[in-house]
Amino acid sequence: MIELLFLLFGIFIMFFGALGLLRFPDVYTRLHATAKCDTGGAISILLALALASDFPITGKLKFLVIAFMIAMINPMVSHAIARAAYKSGIKPKAVVDMYAWDNP
Repeated sequence: MIELLFLLFGIFIMFFGALGLLRFPDVYTRLHATAKCDTGGAISILLALALASDFPITGKLKFLVIAFMIAMINPMVSHAIARAAYKSGIKPKAVVDMYAWDNP
């Protein structure tokens, strides 16, 4: 039952990440949505596979190692993509000025 909950949670996160990829306006917000869904959804699905599989403990450990590697590598790759987009001159479409109300 726990593996089913992990699997459904991972599918839920992946679905909304894909929806964010389609709906958000620029590369930075799309990257934010996909990085969060990729990390959370993939780790959740891999945990479900580790719990549900009939592999020996070494096979289950491989799923956990892959989940750990995704958790470590995905934020660095997302940062590198965002930095490359910034260095190539891509500007964000939405500008948020949190202090605009304070300075008339």
